Order: sequence, then structure tokens, then C-alpha cells
Amino acid sequence: MSDAVTTEAAASCHGSSKTALREAATKAGSEAMERYAADYPVGPHDQPQSMCPAFGSLRVGLRMRRTATILSGSACCVYGLTFTSHFYGAKRTVGYVPFDSESLVTGKLFEDLRDAVHQIAKPADYDAVVVINLCVPTASGVPLRLLPKSIDGVRIIGIDVPGFGVPTHAEAKDVLAGAMLAYARQEAELGPVMAPRTGRSQVPTVTLLGEMFPVDPISIGRMLEPMGLAAGPVVPTREWRELYAALDSAVVAAIHPFYTASIREMQSAGRTIVGSAPVGRDGTEAWLEAIGQAYAVPRAKIDAAKNAILPAITGALAGMPIKGRITVSGYEGSELLVARLLVESGADVPYVGTACPKTPWSEPDRAWLEARGVRIQYRASLEQDLEAMRELAPDLAIGTTPVVQAAKERGLPSLYFTNLISARPLMGPAGAGSLAQVVMTAMANKGRMHEMKAFFEGVGTGASAGIWQDLPKDRDPELRQQQLVQLKKRAKSEEAIGC
Repeated sequence: MSDAVTTEAAASCHGSSKTALREAATKAGSEAMERYAADYPVGPHDQPQSMCPAFGSLRVGLRMRRTATILSGSACCVYGLTFTSHFYGAKRTVGYVPFDSESLVTGKLFEDLRDAVHQIAKPADYDAVVVINLCVPTASGVPLRLLPKSIDGVRIIGIDVPGFGVPTHAEAKDVLAGAMLAYARQEAELGPVMAPRTGRSQVPTVTLLGEMFPVDPISIGRMLEPMGLAAGPVVPTREWRELYAALDSAVVAAIHPFYTASIREMQSAGRTIVGSAPVGRDGTEAWLEAIGQAYAVPRAKIDAAKNAILPAITGALAGMPIKGRITVSGYEGSELLVARLLVESGADVPYVGTACPKTPWSEPDRAWLEARGVRIQYRASLEQDLEAMRELAPDLAIGTTPVVQAAKERGLPSLYFTNLISARPLMGPAGAGSLAQVVMTAMANKGRMHEMKAFFEGVGTGASAGIWQDLPKDRDPELRQQQLVQLKKRAKSEEAIGC
């Protein structure tokens, strides 16, 4: 374990302290840092601009049956993560092992974590216990790899998920999913493993990679039936035994193309990866063709699958057209799929920003969108998303909370991507109809947005918002300049002492 992390570095995962944490983790020998740098390359911004990435891993663990989760990190971080997880519907307890400077430096924190794992790992209650290091324990080199691999048959999974190493919470889902797949693959290689609750499928299956709306796997299963195939488990899974079934599929559909660690485990198991998703008519036709070829399905069956579903999708798209200009941005990883569906529905989509990286598995979506004049920004920053909205003046802005807020300030209709777009079906005819309905309803509110903007005209913005006798002075520029001076002084000081 490394020496003490400075108070400034331990206080936050932002700014110069973020750099200090990353350097400390590297010096502490955290193997995860090199792996994350390769799996999840950063973009123009060096820190997450959405929620804490660890929420993604926490969410995966909390959604699994018979799985316990323990967090190791600063109390303020743990509070925020548990609050967010329960806000989004988690109904399970989150374990927490507190620490102070002494226990962090002396190694007592690791001992406390080991004791906690032994205390909670009861085979009658759990199949697995997940321990997640947040920023400070990761930077200090708390060695979760030294925890027992299993206790009385209960699997122990220790992962580092620091804000300075994993760019988005969407990719943090892959961190845990990949770690679980690696463990399950090793178990399967050693001998027989437990079958899923519903039993092993009697026909070849396609594992679906990435969280999706519950109806979508059902829709995909119906699309696959004419080819003699079935939809397999969705990864991240809801139970440990489903991991074996996911690995059992010969073909994996990377619905969310940024699950790099999970794809690596699948490829190590000899599985074929197919990118994109059955979204819209063009997307569904290409995806069914790719799946059919991956499984060497006879041409007649591939054509039968297409003929069974494509007319219904065409009808749904024609029955609920979308007219208007829409910008799309988000951090869930399905932004390109949503843009494809909007374009096929008739919308003008000039810009798509995603906080996730470009990967080989998103290539079909990139090529299709760019061929239709859509500008794609991978690893998009908030500033890039806002600039696109201001430049393109859309009829509707779909984006993250700050993008939606900025759009409303300008009197533009807007929709929050996470709660109002990604929480809907996207696949098959249901996807076309569901998306069109919410989008057209939002765009119909343009007049009301202008009325609201006019109503609040003159009440001020920022520091001067509201009704005042004496208008407050906006001190932000002055304070910002003071901070810049302090940062320059600190940089010179660190350079002088060789930091």
C-alpha cells in the first residue's frame, strides 16, 4: 500500500487533486489504471461530467439477486452513491466500511474490508459479494486483489472504480460485468456449473450486451424465432447463474458497444461479437443479416425473419412520423441508436453527442448516421453539447440535465435522455411508436416554452436572478481569476520541488 494521500488529494476527485489521485494510484501499483486507460480512453475532459462513475458498478450489483455490495470510499461519496441508487429504485442495503487517515495509511482499512467480507459472505444468503474501491482507497493502493477469491462458496469480487480512471457510469457497469464474466468463465472451464432458473435453452441463443428496456429483449426474441434462435441473457445479468448462460451463447450482440471488458471475456471464450442493434427498419435488417451469418443460418430463414418483422416496423415509422430538427446527447451509450430511430422516423438530426468512446462495435451506426449528414461527437463534453444546441437551434434538444436546463432557458423544448428516452423500448415496432409519441408531445410545447420565457423575462439570470432592491454583483469572474492565480502559483511550487 502506498504512503498517505495528501489531504487535498483525498478531498475530491476533481481538478489538481484528481491528477494527484491518479498519480498516487499508479505509484501504488494499481493494475486497474493501465487496464482502464486502454479499455476506456478519456476524451477532451479529464473527469466525468455526469454522475460519479461508481454508480454504474453499484447499480449492476444492486440489481442482482443474492449479491451483496460493499463500498470503500469517503463518507460523502458513499452517501451520494447510496442516495442516487435508492432514488433509482434500489431496494437492497449497501455495505460501507469507514476509514480515517490512520487506517488508510497503516493498512487497517484492508483488514476491516477483509473482516467485513468474512462477516457477510454467508452461502445461505449470497452467491457473491462485490467490494468497490472509490477514489481515495484506489489512490492509496488498498489491495482488493488480496481478498479471498471465495468464502464458503460465496464468490468475492473486488474492483477499483475511481472517478479519475473510469470516464462514465455507463462504462463502470462494464467494469463489474466484465469482472463477473471473467470469474464465471474460469468456473465454467473447471467443470459443470449451475443452469439458469428457466433451464438451458433448447435452441441456440444470442447474448444481449448492455442494459435495455425490459420489453426490448422480448422483441428481439420474437425477431430471432424464424431463424431458429432465441434471445439469451442480458448482460449485466440479474443473477450469477445467468452469467454461465451468457457465456454459453456462441454469438453476442453488443447492443451497447462500449462494454470492452465484457467483450474481451466473450472473445476469450471464443464467442462471435455482432455490433449495432435491431433499431428502425435499416438497423433491424442489417442486424438480422449479421446475426444470421454469424450462426450460418440458411438464407431462407434469414429472409423469413426479415419478412416477419420489417413490414411492421415500416408501418410503425410511417404511422407516427417525426417532423423537426432534434439534437441528441447523453451518457448512457445508446445515443447513436436513438439518433438512428429518429432519422428513420423522419426527424432532422444534425448532431449526436455521446460521452462514451468510439469502438469497432458502434461502427455500423457511425457509418449509417454520417452517410445521412449527422455529425457524431464521441466523448462529447458538456461544452460541445451546449455549443451544438446553440449553433443548430433545434426544435427539440434531447440531452443530459444541464443541456435540458440550458434549452429551457432559451425557450426550447427539451427531454432528459436518461429518464425519458432510454427508459423506453427502442427495438422493433414498439420502439418506433414509443419514441415518436414522447418526442412529438415535447415539440408541441414550443409555444408554451416561449410564453414561459416571456413571462420570466426581466427577472435576471445567474447571480442576479430574482427580485432585488439592490442588484447583487456577479463575483464569478473575479473569483475565477483569483482561482487561476492560485493554480498557477501551486503549479510553479510543485515544479520547483520536483512533483
